[in-house]
Amino acid sequence: MSVGNSHQPEYQAGTPSLLRAINERSLLEYLRSHGPTSRAQLARVVGLSKPTVSQALASLEQAQLVRAVGQSVSNKGGRIATLYEPNPEAGYVIGVDVGRGWVRAAVSNLAGHIVARRDVPNTTQSAASLVTLINHLARELIAEAQLSWEQVVHTVIGTPGVFDEESKRVRFASNLPEWGRHGLLTELQEALGLSISLENDANLAALGERRFGWGNETQTFVYILIGTGVGMGIVLNGSLYRGANGAAGEIGFLPFGATQPLDLEHAVEPNEGYLGMFEEATSAQGIVHMAQAQGLSEPLSAKQIFAAALQGEAKALAVVEQEGQRLALAISAIVAILDPELIVLGGGIGQRTDLLLQPLEQTLRRLLPTRPRIVATRLGNESVLLGAVATALEFAHHLVFQRYFNS
Repeated sequence: MSVGNSHQPEYQAGTPSLLRAINERSLLEYLRSHGPTSRAQLARVVGLSKPTVSQALASLEQAQLVRAVGQSVSNKGGRIATLYEPNPEAGYVIGVDVGRGWVRAAVSNLAGHIVARRDVPNTTQSAASLVTLINHLARELIAEAQLSWEQVVHTVIGTPGVFDEESKRVRFASNLPEWGRHGLLTELQEALGLSISLENDANLAALGERRFGWGNETQTFVYILIGTGVGMGIVLNGSLYRGANGAAGEIGFLPFGATQPLDLEHAVEPNEGYLGMFEEATSAQGIVHMAQAQGLSEPLSAKQIFAAALQGEAKALAVVEQEGQRLALAISAIVAILDPELIVLGGGIGQRTDLLLQPLEQTLRRLLPTRPRIVATRLGNESVLLGAVATALEFAHHLVFQRYFNS
């Protein structure tokens, strides 16, 4: 979901301004994907005349969208050529990862370099206080980076749940108090005053992994996020798959969990606060319930249970084994439908492949004839945040050029 102050530029077909915009945008896109390049090289690869390239680069340089970054010596006669690249300081983006326990935020320039970064505990008990927390954190980071608020082009906020375009609210985010109520989007826009996108956290984790992690090596993979909640981001042929209603990957609603076989007579009827059968069984709270059933003494948390399992505590190991088996059921269904090359596990629980991988793969061997590679995320707790930054950059590159053209 994207909202903000962006409007499509009003090009008129065939006008010199349209042709100039097309040429300049082509040059910018090439420089962005290929790095520093000379005028002559640009003319060859983009298919424009050298005078046209020179004029376009001069306009972009004057607008501070490109900059000269050095020189190279040509093979033909030893002529020296100036190299150009997109100006990374032409704008900045903010990425935010909103979780039940923590809010993480980062500021990046247009080259993807993080210039300010911070995590703060999420102790809020209402949507209004969480909006205030996000706003204060973002503005503190901009000040820390010695930037002005006007230099920020776009913000992406990662959140549990799915943004519903029709009702303009977040659904299935019951782990965040009041986060699904009407008016939240307006409050965020008024607080930040920026072009804003809200995106599902598991989708962002998959996009972060695609750009910075294992996704660099494969075109079709899924990212399963297991922590306070459960979700999945799906990348098919290099692109994020959202589904008809933007809810693809909401595996918390898979119809199996703590009871096998499925007990439909006692199943809870889905409503806005319903987490889903699979999420209730395999999320952090589900692990605590398993530990209580095993007779482990209080106080309990998923982190403590995994720590005990690592020390060899028999009941904690039994809980981890059961978690791995339940996760294998979900993965077997995912593999049967999507046939991904790779499955990436993330989140506070999903990253614990040191303990989960053995029971998970043992169970999968009994369920599937062929199995994809299963790995822990390369990005640790940064997956969602880096995905938010990467997504914000995609918006920002368009918005920065749009501002330039409109001015």
